[in-house]
Amino acid sequence: MRAPQGEFPLIAADVLGRLRQYRPRVHCITNAVAQTFTANMLLAVGAMPSMTISPEEVADFVGGADALLVNLGTLDAARREAIGIAIDTASELGVRWMLDPAFIDRSQTRAVFAQALVRMRPTAMHVNRREFATIAAADATPTAVARYARDIGAVIALTGETDLISDGAQSICIANGHPWMSMITAMGCAGASLIAACLAVEPDPWRATGAGVLALSIAGEIAAKTARGPGSLATGIIDALYKLDQSELIARARFA
Repeated sequence: MRAPQGEFPLIAADVLGRLRQYRPRVHCITNAVAQTFTANMLLAVGAMPSMTISPEEVADFVGGADALLVNLGTLDAARREAIGIAIDTASELGVRWMLDPAFIDRSQTRAVFAQALVRMRPTAMHVNRREFATIAAADATPTAVARYARDIGAVIALTGETDLISDGAQSICIANGHPWMSMITAMGCAGASLIAACLAVEPDPWRATGAGVLALSIAGEIAAKTARGPGSLATGIIDALYKLDQSELIARARFA
């Protein structure tokens, strides 16, 4: 089924309001080039980021967090070890976690590792079309995305020119965004962290995932109005997220 599109901006506004109210802690195991942008995006919406990958510390940080992001962008030995500890801790304590299997289409070793992580039951997954085709062994059609979401028991956020959010039972296709967003390093990585933050305050993972994607896409459009190119757009997105409110979400939300 498809969710009522008219309700979704209100859902996203409610989730953003709770982010600002509760200021959840989000622990991010992410790639080296994404850390600063990710932290700033989380701070802009009221969340509190942490980034350590130290094996001696990561369990304590995840244990004190409200959500976990696992991104495979720069997958070195230290991050592999930290990921295992972090997911084990999150699973034991019931902390929701988000998987972003970045670049699995470029490395067979990384793809195998990502498949193992999927079996550890992430709450949601953030992928582009190439990554989805690699991990699901299927073309990224709406039917295939919904089927895969049901099979693994996670919400799938399939990003692209339009963004498809599906948990297998309900789906929505978000048409907001700006082309320059694809020219900013770590945009997708930071966007996945925003979804993780939403998972910390919204009980329904599908609503949380869609809210995070919609908020970032609309922030990109707002920032593009005054940006001179991708560089100023990146800074503008942080400002736009900080100021984003219900009226902007309702006025700008577009669905395919």
